[in-house]
Amino acid sequence: MKKIFLLLVFLTAFSGFSQLLKDTIYSKKMDMKREIFISVPRSYDKNAKKAYPLLVLLDGDYLFEPFYGAMTYGNHWDDLPEMIIVGISQGNGDERFEDTKLNEEGLPEGKSASFFEFVGGEVMSYIENKYRIAPFKMIAGHDVTAGFINLFLFKENPIFNAYIALSPELGANMESNIPSRLNTYPKPIFYYLSSADGDIKKMKEDVKKLDDNIKIVKNPNLSYRFDDLKGATHYSLVLYSIPNALYHFFGNYQPISSTEYQDKISKLPSGYVEYLKNKYDNLDKTLGFKTTIRINDFRAIESAIVKNKAWGEFEQLAQLANKAYPRTMMGEYFMARYYEGTGDTKRAIKSYQNAFGLEEIGFLNKDMMLDKADELKADLKK
Repeated sequence: MKKIFLLLVFLTAFSGFSQLLKDTIYSKKMDMKREIFISVPRSYDKNAKKAYPLLVLLDGDYLFEPFYGAMTYGNHWDDLPEMIIVGISQGNGDERFEDTKLNEEGLPEGKSASFFEFVGGEVMSYIENKYRIAPFKMIAGHDVTAGFINLFLFKENPIFNAYIALSPELGANMESNIPSRLNTYPKPIFYYLSSADGDIKKMKEDVKKLDDNIKIVKNPNLSYRFDDLKGATHYSLVLYSIPNALYHFFGNYQPISSTEYQDKISKLPSGYVEYLKNKYDNLDKTLGFKTTIRINDFRAIESAIVKNKAWGEFEQLAQLANKAYPRTMMGEYFMARYYEGTGDTKRAIKSYQNAFGLEEIGFLNKDMMLDKADELKADLKK
């Protein structure tokens, strides 16, 4: 209950972090209008070139707000990237069941086939034409809609890179069909699945079979997590699962933590800058959008270099800083650290002085550059 209460608090506290919109799409496939809810990051209008990951929510009537709350809270601490969220209204009665009804073979037909084309065709086309969408696209649902999202896995050219299935009601043979598809998936794919000890019995049993089968999948492209939540019901598991799913998908996005520094970086004999480059290169490759190296991550690598007296790596770090933050003093600062560490005091003084004339950034300021230069000048006089 404490986690649920905190998530609701976060939803209220961070509601000003993005633009919340309502829109209506006319579906030719279904010959009707559907309401959608859209969250656009506040930074959207500030950078006309930036594209954002997309999260599509079936059952948007009740899933939109908890997903929005978790996302905005995680983004506030830079643990999750900004993203565009689209929730599709399906009502809470017969409409959502008609949207997602499957035949005996586990396939959509009639209205559900039209709804499938509406989501994958009309909604996606509308959003991609109106907003700047990054290649990384997610879809989520709960019980019948969670079962329905799996159909998108089987498209010849799948639209989505990541799936969040919250206690899905699975169609025929999906316990084996989904793992078979995941086993041959040709590119990176993220799959999150959850159930709970208080879940509906039939769903829980089917989900357990699905989990057992996915666990034996050997495809290196698959990143999978299953949560069997204790003390949760079919409905409360949603609030426990959402942050787990998002943090699973974006685990590589998070800044370098003290644990990552202690367990991985500081123990390396060398290659600290290469570690940083690989971290962000892998992130860009997996998620399909460019992420600027964080200032604090530069500081973590600086600490590792100093701790291990790998002074030569400061030159590489300076080159990386100049690419990430041109016109700032960061690159010259790291060059000064390089010269200082290798005993070239005069060049170190010159680099600190050069940094003084550039833009301040993060922990680096003009007073600091002057103080560093003056300290080294004093040492030369001794």
